[in-house]
This record gives sequence, structure tokens and C-alpha cells, in this order.
Amino acid sequence: MSASQKSRAKEPEIIDTTGDPELSDNHSDSEGEDQEDHKLASAPSTSTSQKKKKKKKSKAKKLLNAIRGNDEIPQEVVDQVLDKVKAEGGPGSSEANAENVRLALQEMNIMDVVKGKAGVGGLNKKDLGEHKFWGTQPVPQLGEGPPIEDGYIEPSKPREEVRQEPYPLPRDFEWSTLDISDPIQNREVYDLLSLNYIEDDHASFRFQYSAEFLAWALQPPGYHREWHIGVRVSSNKKLVAFISGVPMTLRVRQHVIHVSEINYLCVHKKLRSKRLAPVLIKEVTRQCHLKGIFQAIYTAGIVIPTPITVCRYYHRLLNIPKLVNTRFCFVPRNMTLARMIRVNKPPAAITLPGLREMQEKDIVAVAQLLTEYMKRFTMVPLFNVDEARHQFLSGMGTGEIGNGGPNRREKQVTFSYVVEDPETGKITDFFSFYSLPSTVIGNATYPILEAAYLYYYATDTGLQGGEDSERLVKKRLYALIGDAIIIANEAGFDVFNALTLMDNVTVLQDLKFGLGDGFLNFYLYNWRTMPLAGMNDEGNVPAGKGVGVVML
Repeated sequence: MSASQKSRAKEPEIIDTTGDPELSDNHSDSEGEDQEDHKLASAPSTSTSQKKKKKKKSKAKKLLNAIRGNDEIPQEVVDQVLDKVKAEGGPGSSEANAENVRLALQEMNIMDVVKGKAGVGGLNKKDLGEHKFWGTQPVPQLGEGPPIEDGYIEPSKPREEVRQEPYPLPRDFEWSTLDISDPIQNREVYDLLSLNYIEDDHASFRFQYSAEFLAWALQPPGYHREWHIGVRVSSNKKLVAFISGVPMTLRVRQHVIHVSEINYLCVHKKLRSKRLAPVLIKEVTRQCHLKGIFQAIYTAGIVIPTPITVCRYYHRLLNIPKLVNTRFCFVPRNMTLARMIRVNKPPAAITLPGLREMQEKDIVAVAQLLTEYMKRFTMVPLFNVDEARHQFLSGMGTGEIGNGGPNRREKQVTFSYVVEDPETGKITDFFSFYSLPSTVIGNATYPILEAAYLYYYATDTGLQGGEDSERLVKKRLYALIGDAIIIANEAGFDVFNALTLMDNVTVLQDLKFGLGDGFLNFYLYNWRTMPLAGMNDEGNVPAGKGVGVVML
């Protein structure tokens, strides 16, 4: 669900190229492969004329009427859905039968989804069957079926066989390599993202990435400046598009591969059909190839070819009056605001003895503990000591706690804590979360929503195995994440967010997390693997345990 909002600041001046037939929204070449691909990072604009809406609605109705009765939904699909409905026991499940399930699936136009012609959910989603750009890329294509074995789709190339020249941009634009350590260029990326990056489906919230967050997220050990790629207007040098990659070592099942983590694909709202997004993707891919990296991991809120898993957002409400005022949530019909506040109030004090803020002296123990704990999951990052230091300590801000607000340091992004055994001094547990506020679009009373996101954690409880190990892990995580919620509340966060990955699923409901309406699809570039357990079980792997990667 979360996203940030539109700032009231004046947008950067850009060249209006809408009169140029080569760059015009009405230019036919901008359809197909180009229009969709910026949505890897950005939600589509919902602003359009009433006339256009009516035309789209009429067209959609004709298409739906055309397929009814023509595409027979396979019986096995009907049976699977019927079994799921019966198992969940929701409203109306007792009346469910094969006939009304089939009718419901037809109303949902499910055959288009099965055939790769339509995405799932969201506003103004482009038909997946028309993904011309992704059809040219080494990614699993919809309808291919599960791979026989894991592995690359296209083999790696020697450096001399990689394209040496940048891909051409449309007229009036030029490439720019961004130096995130430079305050001016960092600010340019911040301005672009804060006004044009991901919004929720209702255009109420937009992520607000601070300069400190960008420095932390985009400069891990071994990062390549060449992977921070921008597009500028040639005449005035305004930054109007951006994409980034950072190096990551990833284990996918038994395979360890070096990948780039691709993120922050963003195109200025006024240039959304200007053929920039696919060129950005191809250019960052080229730059990765020049460094010998031929696989990538990325996420999106929409469906493109082809997700390896999908996770769902959950939210632990903290500042109820503010969340209700900003329409992040609503007071249920059977509850008053006062009772809602009382029900969601976190405990007054932490529960774990030996819990303290993480320090430099803990980093080796934390890195080792995390390495062992992550063996529980199917797809995970592999952090060495330097990488763990960066992930959990480099974003902890400056000065004393309280300088940056209640229980916060100035410019603090990450919050990392360990549990030290009072008797042995051993680090038995750790957890972390990070701060990513959202702008609340159009709300003068509460312009910023302070959101904390659960990051990585580990415990030595249950690592020895045994038939009782999962119950012990769940009990320990209930205490660890419960204390993380208390700390976040004391630090002035309004909401604490988590995804259905790692072991989160086992404790979210008990810790009063509510189901969000946001989904996050995970993708691998140039790598095939069987689907992973995200928000749902996959084979004999419980929900969440397929994914151990937290994407920023």
C-alpha cells in the first residue's frame, strides 16, 4: 500500500517536447514496448479525460463480451479455486460450486491472465500480451511453464562482445552518470523521485527518499558509479529520468550468482511516453554486462513477464488519528476511534533482557548469525562483514539519540538492535528496520507519513533443529518484532510495515498487523527457477520462506 506523495514544491522546468512528432504522446512508435516499462518503478497516472475513460470502458466491455463463452476455463483451474475457497471458509464458501466458480472466473476475465494478455489488479494496466519490450529480453515468458532446472537463459559474454557505445536517446536528451556522494546530484535524484516516483493506486501517497537514504541504498561496498544512470534534457541539463543498479551476491536454491539489484526506475511524469524507460533498462543492462554481471533481481508492483513470487504488504498501525486523517486506514463500522487507538496501542516497554542498539563490536557476530539464519530460506543475499556493516550500521545517523526527533539521531535511516546474553555476552539475536517516509498528497495537516519497514533479522533460537524448532522460532520472533514495534512507536513512526517474506507470516497476525492492499512482485533477469513461496505456500515450502531478500 505505502507510497509517497506529491510535494507542493514547484516541479523542475523541462523542455516541452509534446509538439515534436518524434517524441509526441500521439506518435505510434511510443505505444507497445515503451509505455509500460516505466511502471517498474512508477505507478501509472490516473489523470485522463472523461471521454477517454468512456472509450476505454466501452472497449473493455466489448472485449469481455467477446471472450465469454469462447474461452473455456480448464477444469483443473476451477477445481483449484474451488478447493481454495472451501479451505479458507470465507463468506459464501458453503454455497460455492464448480458452476458459480467458473462464472466468477469468467467475470474476472481470468483467461486473459492465464494466457498472458492481462495483468492482475491496479489502474490502467497494460495487456501483458503486448509487452513487446519484455518479449525481447532474457526473462521467463508467460505461458512457458516451469523450468526443468535452474540456470541462465542466455550465456554470459566476454567484455569485448558487449556493446561498447551507449544506446541512443531521443532527440533533446542525453545520458548522465550520477555521483550520489555529491550533494547537488544527490538532491537532483531526490527531487526527481519525490515528485515522480511510486504512488499508491489512489494517488494519495508517494515515497520520499532522503539524501541519506539514497546514499545508504545506492553505495554499498563495491558499488559502481556507472550503474547510477540518468537522462537529462540537453538544453538545460535538468534530470528527467533515472535508474540504478547495485551489486549483490544472491543464493537461489543451491546456486550462488552475482547479480545487480535494479531499482528506482523513474521517468518524469511529463515524459512518460517518450521512449525513455526501455532505453534506461537496456543501458543499465549494458553497463552491468561491461562489469561481467549478467543476472539481476528487481521488483515491481505490477505484473510483467514473469514473477518468480509475489509478497503482500502488512501494516501495524501506530499513530491511529494521523493514519485515519490521511486516509491510510479507516475506523471499522463496529469500532470507535477511541477503541481503535486502545486496541492498537503497543506495550509500554520492551520485553527482551539484553536488548540494546547494535554497535561496531557486534558486526562480526551479527554477520555470522545472519548467514546461519538465512539458510532457512530459498532465495537470499549473502553478506560479508563489510556488507553487513554497511546494511545495518552506516545509516544510523549522526550525533546523539534525540537530536533527530524522539529516540532518533539526526539523519537516521536504519535502526539496528542486538540481544546480548547477560551472562555469556553472546549475541543471540538481532533485528533491524529502516525509515522511509511518504508524502501525503494534498494534506496540509499531515504532509508526511512516517513509515518504518521491517528489514533483516536473525535468531539462534531453533537453529539446532528438532521437531519443536519452528514453534520456538515463532515464539522468539514474536518477542523480537514486538520489541521492534515498540521502539518504532517510541521513535515517532506512524506505521510499521512488513512483507510476507522470511518468517514474517508466522507472527504478523499475532502482532496485530493488518492486511494491506499492496503487492510486490519479484523478478529475476536472465535466470530461470521454479516459483518461490511468497504470500502463498509453494509445494512443501510454507508462505514467506521462499524469499529472504528485502528490496529497498
